[in-house]
Amino acid sequence: MDEQPTMHSSPFDAIRRVHQGDSEYWSARDLSRILDYDDYRNFLKVIVKAKTACQQSQQAIADHFVDVNEMVSIGSKAKRKISDVHISRYGCYLIVQNADPEKPIVALGQTYFAVQNHRQELADELALAELSENQKRLIYRQEMAVLNQRLANAARNAGVIQPDHFAIFTDHGYRACMVASQRMPFTLVTEHEQK
Repeated sequence: MDEQPTMHSSPFDAIRRVHQGDSEYWSARDLSRILDYDDYRNFLKVIVKAKTACQQSQQAIADHFVDVNEMVSIGSKAKRKISDVHISRYGCYLIVQNADPEKPIVALGQTYFAVQNHRQELADELALAELSENQKRLIYRQEMAVLNQRLANAARNAGVIQPDHFAIFTDHGYRACMVASQRMPFTLVTEHEQK
């Protein structure tokens, strides 16, 4: 590449695609070329690492990495099927975090997706600030439902199976949070006095 792209003329925006429902995605094959992976098979290893990171952050892999088959022209009106992966913005962020850090374009990608993520967070905060208290409460309840489901899954994986055991488990969690919040100011004062 003769010319280094800037944040204003991002190569990542240039390859971004949009589904009919206005959801954006990136093609893994396009992304591999932008990130200077000559062999797509080597880039597949990066995708595997990114999927692992996605799973470890308790995100659904299928929400961020969708395996697809596409028909591409190979000349003289002939086509062949190739595999590809459609990747969400978050998936792209994970990919550039797991790509070869020696490549300058990877550093640019890390900056691009971090900045874009921050912009989205700010936009979400502004949108939330404009909502009524009832609308905010509904959003928080939906978020709590997701978090409670994750907690239930973690408890089940830890061996808490019976509903009454889960109730005890949850109750102890709430009690621990209350005790910690009540002790927090006292602990901070005590630590400060000791110094």
